[in-house]
Amino acid sequence: MSLVALNDGGRRGVAKLINSSHDRPMNLNTVLPWEQGVDKRRLPKPIEQCWIAGTPYFDALSIDQRHELAWLETARDVSMFITLEQTLPPLYMGYINRHGSEISRDTHEYLMIFSKEEIVHTMMFQRYMLLAELPLFRPAEGVFELLTVQLPSMPPEFGIACTLVLEWVAELGAMHASQFDAAEPLTRQMFYEHHVDESRHIAFGRWVTEHFLETAPEPQAQQLRAVLRGMLARLVPQFTYNPEVAEHLSFDFPIKRDDAERIAEVRGSATNAALNRKRFAPLNSWLRKLEVA
Repeated sequence: MSLVALNDGGRRGVAKLINSSHDRPMNLNTVLPWEQGVDKRRLPKPIEQCWIAGTPYFDALSIDQRHELAWLETARDVSMFITLEQTLPPLYMGYINRHGSEISRDTHEYLMIFSKEEIVHTMMFQRYMLLAELPLFRPAEGVFELLTVQLPSMPPEFGIACTLVLEWVAELGAMHASQFDAAEPLTRQMFYEHHVDESRHIAFGRWVTEHFLETAPEPQAQQLRAVLRGMLARLVPQFTYNPEVAEHLSFDFPIKRDDAERIAEVRGSATNAALNRKRFAPLNSWLRKLEVA
């Protein structure tokens, strides 16, 4: 069996993705109206989607403090995309360099397109962070090591499946937060323009992962399911609340970085549980279908 294999429908789908990518390449200079700047007087996300919303810690904040918190949470989201998208090209090009003769021509080409698009996305997000004067957050615990140390030594399908889930979590979170009428305009448009490309990446990752789980020997299929479960068990809580935010706020935040009890309380709040069910519904449905969740 060839690596990164697809069924007939997947191959037809990848051919369409390749054409779409070539027809509408992202131009860093024109993809956004950079000259209008970022209006930080406006919100980048609904205030009720702040990580600590629905808790006494949120109720104790002033309006200005909640506003500052919303912007720093957006900085974390953009930082997460930067971490993912600057590590994916080396990962995917590494698969091509090691397994090129075993990968079909269409998937080989799309892995290269995928890598090119991620580089442009990284540059767009970095320009946005400079323009908005937002701090870059550190990678979530274990994510950088997964992408740069563990996945390169695994079969390509494992890397594609894991990066699919990582990007899908970040993408669903960003779109659910940013696409509302009163959102800061450049922020809203940036996440939407990224979504146009990212929807193709997600489709590709789904087709590869589904075909692998349908056709791989059962021990390999179960191994991938176990890897995905382990990653999700850490990823979703880390995405729901990142304690690094306390280091960037201008005011004294009630939840310190090492306050495990309060961090667990916030991550498990009823508000966050409801938010995660809603924004991650497409991913969770897909994971259940594949017997992962």
